[in-house]
Amino acid sequence: MTRILTSFLLALTLAAAAQSQDYPTKPIRVLVPYAPGGVVDTSTRILTNKIAERLGWQFVVDNRTGGNGFIAVSIAARGAPDGYTLLSAHTGEFAVSPFVFKDVPFELDRDFTAVIMLSDAPMIVVVNSRSPINSFKDLVAAAKVKPGQLSFGSPGSGSVNHVATEWLAVAAGIKMLHVPYRGGAPAVSAVAANEVVMTIAGLPGVIPHLQAKRVKVIGITTAKRSPQVPDYPTPQEGGIPGVDASIWVGLFAPKGTPKTIVNKLYSVSAEMLKFPDVKERYGVVGGAETIGMPPAEFHARVKQDAERYKKIVKAVGIEPQ
Repeated sequence: MTRILTSFLLALTLAAAAQSQDYPTKPIRVLVPYAPGGVVDTSTRILTNKIAERLGWQFVVDNRTGGNGFIAVSIAARGAPDGYTLLSAHTGEFAVSPFVFKDVPFELDRDFTAVIMLSDAPMIVVVNSRSPINSFKDLVAAAKVKPGQLSFGSPGSGSVNHVATEWLAVAAGIKMLHVPYRGGAPAVSAVAANEVVMTIAGLPGVIPHLQAKRVKVIGITTAKRSPQVPDYPTPQEGGIPGVDASIWVGLFAPKGTPKTIVNKLYSVSAEMLKFPDVKERYGVVGGAETIGMPPAEFHARVKQDAERYKKIVKAVGIEPQ
């Protein structure tokens, strides 16, 4: 019996190895929860285009928007675990949404296997160009003069930008007024129009307003300065300790996808991220740094971020929607 079992396990191992060696034999579908042109979409296309260019693999990037990202993530969770259905997602889907929305139809541990963190980027803290606020210290001082009245815009209630701003406020010991908008671009435009005092957003959405001198940057949201925007200070430098909020983008596969295929996807993707032109494009398009974090480490990072955001949601009393 032992000999039969050993032979069976060996056969399975050899079959998995053969499957990985042949993979892929058809186009790989990559689900994206956001519209074309956004940071998740462009990050995905930079990678898949490079793999196609270098190795000839075929990809279909499938943008399924709506439902707070739930539509795309749910489709990916139900996909066959054969390596031909992948999900490209960011911090919001797995580290924030489970705590700000009711009846989230997916779970990281139950439904997915982390493949690779592609990139990581700070969010940018901006105010109107004519605002007297020029630093984190100015922001805190202004908020303390009128508790709960200093307004900030976000891409919507429960967005990672919203919760990250609440994290900043909690760490600074201040209260601010949340004003949700329908997307990051409208939130930055609201700052430019002086409708709200501040917002935090990805660098690409900020650049046009910076160039037009409608907004100015007072800092970033990560614990360390970013190589993409090295002149922008961190909250810690501004007297606000403990804040480390970023937007990462990564690939996930349905739970049960063979480890050999996951490892192949990881190694190929990590190799592509080393090319100078790929690094440059991530920096230009998303203000992001390429990472190439392996599966186990990436999974642990997602869980760590989730614990952080869970505490913030609880601390500020954000009710699940």
